[in-house]
Order: sequence, then structure tokens, then C-alpha cells
Amino acid sequence: MKIICIGRNYSNHAKELNNPVPDKPIFFIKPDTALLRTNEFYIPPYSSNIHYELEFVVKIKKVGKSISKRFASKYYDEVSVGLDLTARDLQQECKTKGLPWEKAKAFDGSAPMGEFISLSENNLDVNNLSFELKKNNETVQVGNTNQMIFSVAQIIEHVSKFFTLKIGDLIYTGTPSGVGQVVNGDLLEGFIENKKMFEVKVR
Repeated sequence: MKIICIGRNYSNHAKELNNPVPDKPIFFIKPDTALLRTNEFYIPPYSSNIHYELEFVVKIKKVGKSISKRFASKYYDEVSVGLDLTARDLQQECKTKGLPWEKAKAFDGSAPMGEFISLSENNLDVNNLSFELKKNNETVQVGNTNQMIFSVAQIIEHVSKFFTLKIGDLIYTGTPSGVGQVVNGDLLEGFIENKKMFEVKVR
């Protein structure tokens, strides 16, 4: 299982980090060890600036390669939200030196994940789903999949040119604006259409 993360897929987030808006999907990979297996995230000793990034997530349900976007919907049905936790200080250091920045994005526990729900069973439209992140009971991020620069179908078409998608693979589809730092004691809660999907305590 691999975690495929899409970068800069909301123009407002690209702007808040002073990044250009891409003309094709940008993606990177997290290993399965990035999944947070509990509801507690411990700030690692090698970073002093961990940021939350709430993302809509799609779970792949069958193997596919070079998938046309018109057939993309056949490759998933379950969705959720998760966090792409980022060591912003390490990321900036790597960017400055022109180095890869997996250690800032793909470290252990950097991908908290909510429960999955079925699109078909709940009659949900993947292209028009709202999601939200609350930090200590205050809303800090709000997004809708209709705001994505690249739709789920476009993402699957593009990524599957390069990687075979396998059962259980997760696609994190990018974060809207409002990212920020977490500190010890924070409570993070993710929602889809007002349904609570996860709760993470920061230690």
C-alpha cells in the first residue's frame, strides 16, 4: 500500500504559501509507515514546526494502470479525510538546498486517517463534498472537492501513467487554505459533510 499525495491542488493554498498554481498534478509518495495507527500524534524531536493540512482522501479498490479519467470512478468508492502532517522547518531547509523533502512529509505517523464511507451507499457526489478541520473546537480549514484544481478523475488519470494503482492505495487530493502549526495539547477533528471522520490528539 502506498499513499499518493497531491500538492497545490487548491489555488488559495498555493497562494498562501507563495507557490505557483500548477498546470498538471504535482504528487509525492508517503510509505505505509506514515499512517498513524492510533489517535495520538507525538511531535517528533527533529522538528519544531509541524503543520496540519486537511485533505480529502480516496481509497483505490482495484488494480489499474494508465486509467482514462472517464473510467476513473470504477477504481474507487470509499472516501475519507486525513491529515498530511508536514515538518515545515525541514521542508524549507530541503527546498533551500534543492534537496528532496520526503523527510518533511513522509515521516512515521505523518498521515492520520479517518474512517471511510461509501459514496454509492450514501449517494454522495465526489465532485461536490464539503470537508472541515477543527482545532480545539474552532474551524481552521474548510474546503469542497468542487474547488480542486484537478478532480479525482484527472488525478487518477495522471498518476496512473507513472504508477500502477493497487487495492488499498490512498490518494490524498490536496489541502485548501488555512494550514497552521500544531502544538502539544491540540485536538484535531476532521469532518465530511458534518460527519466526524477522525480525532487526533497532539502530544
